[in-house]
Amino acid sequence: MVTRSSARRVFGLALVALLLAAAGSSLAYDPVDDGALGPGTVERDSGNVTVVSTQGVHFAGQFDRSRPPRLLSIDPDGSLRWQYEGDHDEGARGWFYDIDPLPNGNLLVVSPRGGETLVYELDRETRERVWTERLPFTDTHDVDRLDDGRLVVAHMRADVENGTSGDRVVVWNRSRSEVTWEWRFADHFPADTDGGVDDDWTHVNDVDPVGEDRLLVSPRNFDQVLLINRTTGEIEIRLGSDGDLDTLDAQHNPDYLRGPDGRPTLLVADSGNDRVVEYAREGGDWNRTWTLTGNLTWPRDADRLPNGNTLVVDSLGHRVIEVTPRGRVVWEFYATWAPYDAERLGTGDGSNGPTVQELNATGRYTVRGGAGESPGVDRATPQAWLDRATDGTPAERLGSGLATWWAHRAPWFRPAWLSPWGFLAAVLAFGVAAAWLATEAYWWRGDAAVVRLLDDAG
Repeated sequence: MVTRSSARRVFGLALVALLLAAAGSSLAYDPVDDGALGPGTVERDSGNVTVVSTQGVHFAGQFDRSRPPRLLSIDPDGSLRWQYEGDHDEGARGWFYDIDPLPNGNLLVVSPRGGETLVYELDRETRERVWTERLPFTDTHDVDRLDDGRLVVAHMRADVENGTSGDRVVVWNRSRSEVTWEWRFADHFPADTDGGVDDDWTHVNDVDPVGEDRLLVSPRNFDQVLLINRTTGEIEIRLGSDGDLDTLDAQHNPDYLRGPDGRPTLLVADSGNDRVVEYAREGGDWNRTWTLTGNLTWPRDADRLPNGNTLVVDSLGHRVIEVTPRGRVVWEFYATWAPYDAERLGTGDGSNGPTVQELNATGRYTVRGGAGESPGVDRATPQAWLDRATDGTPAERLGSGLATWWAHRAPWFRPAWLSPWGFLAAVLAFGVAAAWLATEAYWWRGDAAVVRLLDDAG
């Protein structure tokens, strides 16, 4: 029979062992993926500057100063040219999301904060704002500039009135400070899409002009990408459908490419599936022509470069990588914290390269190479170890699911000074401590009940 004293010894030893493991692991930890900004693997010069936006993190209205939102400019050899926090370094609470190169060499920056979204042109040399537009929209992730200077905006988290979401895509006239065109999701999707209307119904995170009168739109929560005709309002092309997670799962930043004979092709950061995919439309159906997987955690941007490589933002891997069509990392930069968007200057906005069909590189490839510091490399992190340890066993599906669940959540809560293994040990130590306290409370209630019975008997 297990006595209370022996149970306490087991709890105590387990708690001490876990705390020592957390401390030891973290003391030896070099937090490459949390604090440092710098190159990983650089096999070749990238040929031009790469600009990156990082989301940053805050809780209860306060920034974690070890993980600020910032913009980064990275030289071709992977060295950091400059970083910019804007007024975030003065306590302004917000994020950085989309960042687009403008024809004049400056950057179009999207930075939501509070109940509005700041959109501004940033001089890349002086880091001064040329102009600033304050949009009355909450948590906007993407704004693009049309050729005539107007802004096209992915307006998520709009008000819900009478059970109808106001989520939409709009064109904003800067000179008049008003919406001059809109396309509302509620006019095209039933209210039960994604389980029903709420205050973040679509989470539309991207809108890109395609030609003169079409927009490529990404309602993340609907697990699909839409090509909208701005003149007729019709959805001309649709990739994926609500709940079809095998095709897309919570995607970000799709790009429209034209394949052989003008074939519609979409390159998508398939975030929920931890992969990048390319689909070609053939005979009215979509054919997945390219899958890049392995060692990616919540990728949120992928751009096809003119040289045929792909620039990928591995958000919870805290890095940006350039990979060959067959997945080899040839350029890598650690960009903390939670990079969102990356652009290679001199190659235009988004994808301006060939499709994998034109490259004769269709197929499924695994990311290989890299400096080995990010989640998913070999057995360097708890989730990677669990995924690989259960691979090929009856527990493979459970292990993969738990690994994905942990990989998508732990980075948001792990302190920068704790290693990935140290954080897991600390979480387990908290669990042991909670179980110990619950057991002591159970014993205390039992003892109190016995005392009452004795008192009643006496």
